[in-house]
Amino acid sequence: MPAAKQLLRWALLLSAWAGVCAYNLASESGAFVQPLGWPAPVYRFQDNPGTAAGRELGRRLFYEPALSRDSSISCASCHSPAMAFTHADHRVSHGMAGRLGTRNAPGLFNLAWATSFQWDGGVNHLEMQPLNPLTHPAEMDMALPPLLVRLNASGAYRGRFYRAFADSVVTTPRLLKALAQFTVSLESANSRYDKYVRHEPGGEFSDLELNGLRLFRANCASCHREPLFTNNGFANNGLLPDSIYNDQGRATITGRAADCYQFRVPTLRNIELTSPYMHDGRFQRLRDVLRHYTTGIHTGPTLAAELRKPLVLNGDEQKDVLAFLLTLTDRDFLTNSAYQYPPSE
Repeated sequence: MPAAKQLLRWALLLSAWAGVCAYNLASESGAFVQPLGWPAPVYRFQDNPGTAAGRELGRRLFYEPALSRDSSISCASCHSPAMAFTHADHRVSHGMAGRLGTRNAPGLFNLAWATSFQWDGGVNHLEMQPLNPLTHPAEMDMALPPLLVRLNASGAYRGRFYRAFADSVVTTPRLLKALAQFTVSLESANSRYDKYVRHEPGGEFSDLELNGLRLFRANCASCHREPLFTNNGFANNGLLPDSIYNDQGRATITGRAADCYQFRVPTLRNIELTSPYMHDGRFQRLRDVLRHYTTGIHTGPTLAAELRKPLVLNGDEQKDVLAFLLTLTDRDFLTNSAYQYPPSE
């Protein structure tokens, strides 16, 4: 029996190692791969099969300022790869001509598992998501017909669309499919936490981090579920409405009073780098976020049930939780060459 158990243990380790190797090889090329132990993705890859040419086209479009009306900003202007594809140092998104949005730009990664997009869930399909920032007057302010004319006038882009879709004509569906092929490839699954779960070298946790993980699982995991660290739901997390924006969140989409001040539960992966925090970017530091959940909850009729019971964490326990949250930073994701600004041709 001990020998059988040892063989089973080695089989599991080899299986995990094979999955890790497959993940690393795929992430270097930008191809999608499902990490070992993760749930099945939501995105329907059969409707938009990824190819190397399609992902490369999507990457170039993501970093292309010509997608904005005056060719001054790109998708990457609000979603920087160095900051886990968020908008660093800006409370809310900054659009063309310095126009301000009303919400913080969220990180873009692990989108294959997302069931909705935007803080209010107003978009439910990854390929439709870019339409909002492309056409919104406070963001890229670009109408689709002139954008298609602009891209079709580019010999370089017509060549790239031909390589991706066997047709050089730039159309709205092909534009959106190419962007989706790139953004769905943005996977983050190789943090120190992931190595800890997979029992790999480099995944060792300190006593503080282990206690932080224990506290996190006891107090936070109902909304921020492993391994995605989100439940893809919406919740009122007890923030007082901002005096400037007074954003009613999900209710602006559904029209239901029960959804007032509910926002999409964000992932906590790479949380070290995605400041400022909350839908309106009101908190600059993680310690301020944790302080909100322990002493700053504003009660109201739509407050999440999980937050109606006070969260009690002393100072040392809060430090331990913060120590654990830092293990969710994925350095390989941040430096993956397949996700960076494309090389000149």
